Amino acid sequence: MNKKIVYSAFMVLLVLIAGCGKDNYDEPESVLTGHVVYQGQALQVRGTDEQVRLQFYQDGYAKHDPIDVFITQDGSFTAKLFDGTYKAVTKDGNGPWVNSRDTTVIEVHGNTTHDFEVTPFFTIADATISLNETVMDASFTINQVVESATIGRVFLLLNTTSFVDEGYSAAKKEITEDLKVGKVNFSLDFSDNEKVKNASALFGRVCVQANGADQGIYSPVVRLR
Repeated sequence: MNKKIVYSAFMVLLVLIAGCGKDNYDEPESVLTGHVVYQGQALQVRGTDEQVRLQFYQDGYAKHDPIDVFITQDGSFTAKLFDGTYKAVTKDGNGPWVNSRDTTVIEVHGNTTHDFEVTPFFTIADATISLNETVMDASFTINQVVESATIGRVFLLLNTTSFVDEGYSAAKKEITEDLKVGKVNFSLDFSDNEKVKNASALFGRVCVQANGADQGIYSPVVRLR
C-alpha cells in the first residue's frame, strides 16, 4: 500500500479521535433559577428576542467569556450550569436599571434558586388596563427610584398573544411629551387596526423607558379579551 495513503489515513484517525475527546466533556446538570428583583419584587421587562440579560463569570478557567443568562418578561431566568461559584453582573448598558457592574456571588450546587437585586430607574405600580370598544385605557403610577433619571417615553401596547412588548405588539402608542412621575392616564385608539379589532384574544401592557436606557420597565401582562 502507498505509504502516503497510509499516513493520510492515520492522520485522519487522529483527528477523529481528538474530536471525539472534545465531545466527551460532561454537560452541566445543575439548574439555577431566580428573578431580577427590586426590594424583593420581581421586575417586568421585555422578554422577546433575548434583549435583557445577566452575565455570569466563573473564575479558575482560561476561557473567561461571560455566560449570558436571558430574562423573561416576568423577570425570571433559568440557567443550566456546573456546580461552583459564579459572579453575576448586569450586562453593561443593558436593561431598565442602573448598570453599576457590582458583582453578586452565587453558589450553585444542584438545583439552586437565587434572585438578583437591581436598582431600576423607575417602577410601575397600580396599573389598570381595560378596553372600551376600540380604545385601550391605561391608568398607572410611575415611581421614580433613581433621582437623576428622566422619563424618555411611555408605551401602550396590545398584542394578540401573551407575549407583549415594544418589539412584539399588534398595536402600539409611543408617548414622548408631557411625561411625569406620579399617576398618569393614557389611551390607545385601535379603531383603524382590523387585526386588533377582530382578534379573539387581546393582551395589554404598558412600559416606561428612561432617557439613556436601552430597555424599559413594564407592567404585568393583562388579558383584556
